[in-house]
Amino acid sequence: MSISSVPLLRSPLIARRLLWVDCGAGLLVGALVLALSEWLARWYDLPQPLVIGNGVTNIAYAAFSFSLARRARRPPSLLVLLVVANATWAALCVIAAILMADQASLLGMTHLLAEGVFVGGLAAVEWSYRGQLLVRA
Repeated sequence: MSISSVPLLRSPLIARRLLWVDCGAGLLVGALVLALSEWLARWYDLPQPLVIGNGVTNIAYAAFSFSLARRARRPPSLLVLLVVANATWAALCVIAAILMADQASLLGMTHLLAEGVFVGGLAAVEWSYRGQLLVRA
């Protein structure tokens, strides 16, 4: 199944809002994870530095996607970089889940895998819409 076969994702509104969704999600998750890192580390049975690293990375992605979302014209190379960064982060979330499987709680595993799926999905949709994302609508 391709991205274009999902009716909701064929909407022109998606292309106009996609980078804002990317930066908003990254900012929200990053801020919450950082603010609750001590509690989440215990709840997830994960090392607090890993939880903090997750929050910092989300904030960094949010800043980068915000810098693209606000531009009237977006360089293709920066859009490709965003897609590659999102795909890489998705893979790292899955790797972290695999490496931490014997230590992390079910909630910790769920967070890592859900974030990987969400960010991987963003990468796929952004790649699919890369031509339309070159100019802010």
